[in-house]
Amino acid sequence: MPLIDPVRIKTLLGPLAGRFDVDALDEVDSTSSELSRRADQGAPAGSVLVADRQSAGRGRRGRHWLSAPEDSLTFSLLWRFAGPPGHLSGLSLAVGVALARALKQLGAEGVCLKWPNDVLLAGNDGFAKLAGILIELSSDRRGSTAIIGIGLNLRPPENLSQQMNTQAAAGLAQALGKLPERHLLLAAILQELLAVFDVFAAEGFVGLKTAWQEFHAWEDQTVRILDEQAPELTGVCRGVEADGSLLLETSAGLRSIHAGDVSLRRL
Repeated sequence: MPLIDPVRIKTLLGPLAGRFDVDALDEVDSTSSELSRRADQGAPAGSVLVADRQSAGRGRRGRHWLSAPEDSLTFSLLWRFAGPPGHLSGLSLAVGVALARALKQLGAEGVCLKWPNDVLLAGNDGFAKLAGILIELSSDRRGSTAIIGIGLNLRPPENLSQQMNTQAAAGLAQALGKLPERHLLLAAILQELLAVFDVFAAEGFVGLKTAWQEFHAWEDQTVRILDEQAPELTGVCRGVEADGSLLLETSAGLRSIHAGDVSLRRL
């Protein structure tokens, strides 16, 4: 399968092409690691790195995310924001909104979001993971830099559920009659990411809160929240707050869940 062609991406982005600088590699240890190295060397905001294969792709909690061009779309994006990293709470949720919107625009049905950084696909057997988001933040005197890693399954990888010790995996092919060509898919995602970043930069996550809750897989559903650092909690998901924390209605009242390592399991 040929590499992503940056020139074609620019053509598909049209007037938005100047906001991005796309590069494609056959193989890399991790798109986020490589983009972080480029950021240290002065890579501009809007730098996008797409790789057909990753030898050491990273997911949440130290898990690996492997990729192959026919089965997944894996890329990282560098973006800069004004202010310290503390101002970027809810950014992973905002990125989820962009992904869900792009996939829905392409005709995918059943795309949902799971707090704080997973895209799910609803099916007859429940929800399965379609995409993951991993954000790494740094700061300097100019503001904050976000390296946003995205891994989207085009087809359900057979070993992902076992490899990540988590819920079942899904592929975009299950939500569409025919997979979109990869250039069209990446361009659609970048367009939606740009729209979300413009809102986030002006208003923070509060400007995207309603949109996120419209895609929330477990809105008003009873769940268990598991965290290695705290006792298990049971309650009803009541959406998210303006800072992106999860609202959980428990027997002791409404609680805000901030920890990034929280896992949700539907009862």
